[in-house]
Amino acid sequence: MNNFPWLTLVVVLPITAGSLIFFLPHRGNKVIRWYTISICITELLLTTYAFGYHFQLDDPLMQLTENYQWINFFDFYWRLGIDGISIGPILLTGFITTLATLAAWPVTRDSRLFHFLMLAMYSGQIGPFSSQDLLLFFIMWELELIPVYLLLSMWGGKKRLYSATKFILYTAGGSVFLLIGVLGIGLYGSTEPTLNFETSANQSYPVALEIIFYIGFLIAFAVKSPIIPLHTWLPDTHGEAHYSTCMLLAGILLKMGAYGLVRINMELLPHAHSIFSPWLMIVGTIQIIYAALTSPGQRNLKKRIAYSSVSHMGFIIIGIGSISDTGLNGVILQIISHGFIGAALFFLAGTSYDRIRLIYLDEMGGMAIAIPKIFTTFSILSMASLALPGMSGFVAELIVFFGILTSQKYLLMTKVLITFVMAIGMILTPIYSLSMLRQMFYGYKLFNAPNSYFFDSGPRELFISISILLPVIGIGIYPDFVFSLSVDKVEAIISNFFYR
Repeated sequence: MNNFPWLTLVVVLPITAGSLIFFLPHRGNKVIRWYTISICITELLLTTYAFGYHFQLDDPLMQLTENYQWINFFDFYWRLGIDGISIGPILLTGFITTLATLAAWPVTRDSRLFHFLMLAMYSGQIGPFSSQDLLLFFIMWELELIPVYLLLSMWGGKKRLYSATKFILYTAGGSVFLLIGVLGIGLYGSTEPTLNFETSANQSYPVALEIIFYIGFLIAFAVKSPIIPLHTWLPDTHGEAHYSTCMLLAGILLKMGAYGLVRINMELLPHAHSIFSPWLMIVGTIQIIYAALTSPGQRNLKKRIAYSSVSHMGFIIIGIGSISDTGLNGVILQIISHGFIGAALFFLAGTSYDRIRLIYLDEMGGMAIAIPKIFTTFSILSMASLALPGMSGFVAELIVFFGILTSQKYLLMTKVLITFVMAIGMILTPIYSLSMLRQMFYGYKLFNAPNSYFFDSGPRELFISISILLPVIGIGIYPDFVFSLSVDKVEAIISNFFYR
């Protein structure tokens, strides 16, 4: 039973089943919606089954590996496998994509194409997390871009073509560097290309070459998980996209960049990473403070949330830069926790936009009386975003702090300074969160408007909000859920830096 190709099934099922959407009858969106959502749920159940019964937690090596020769000419294999780092993001992908499909019920225009693109994104997101071959990683990375571009340019807001073009330029430009790095690593030191992750991880390069590879991969991943100064596509894209697309973007796309940093830059290029990590920490602290200062200046609600997610990604960069067990575990926890919180915030912003058709914060106000349920969930999730103790964001940021302070690589003064600056960033976070809540829900602006056309959130929207809220509180109370997955693999990665 263990030889069954679980991961191939998980990666290929959504896009193949999604291409059957075009054969469904055209009248009525109901069939299409239910078909898509049942595929998402089936997929989620499949992944949970495979990971629950065929995945040993205490084994830091690759598991569920598959290895099929694909293209004989240049040794290109269909290599899949997961370990402790990638199991969290894959389950997060399944969860968020199911909820985003459920959130996309109001979409009626071209709904067959829309739901097909959602399912194609599902495949393209599980692909990078589970691929064990550099070229396959790159192909899956690119497969992601086309559905996002189409979802942006067809179902976006007013400036959708501008933001879609900006998105594709940034990410495709980053992918060029990714491809160069992949080919460089694959072709180095042998006549036929070696693209396997395991053989590349044991390969050692001359330092100058390794630094060049590292810079290439760093640029590619800095565009994806926005690292300042390559982050400017993110507020535009999030400000214009439909909110179900926003959930996928904020919840999963940003995490692909962070995952790539851990998987390729830390595992495959450790010497260059130990050279670059102080700079990563400096950039991360700058990014936390910069995004937290830029966010209150945004008039657009979604752009404000987008800047807050840029600020949260700063913690991930800092944790990757602090080469320590605790820091890297905090990174994985922050990846998962921000996946939930960011997706929930964008969903709530989108539903409140569906109610009142306003996106600028200075036109809103006094919405709490008309839509109390949305107000309640929005308040709780904003608190989670500003790292309230008992929520998952708090645990993640705390553990990243511990990771800096226990890091063996830096001097005490550096650690104290970085921690101090990060603490300033954490003070700035409540400012924009709470001012956003104040501008939206308090005050008296909308009292003049007739309240007859306001509906509070229905059962579907409440279900989405609550099912995101429960894991956030659950991880905040018992974070060992996530740590038990990743802790052995993290030790294996970190030991590379100190005992090599």
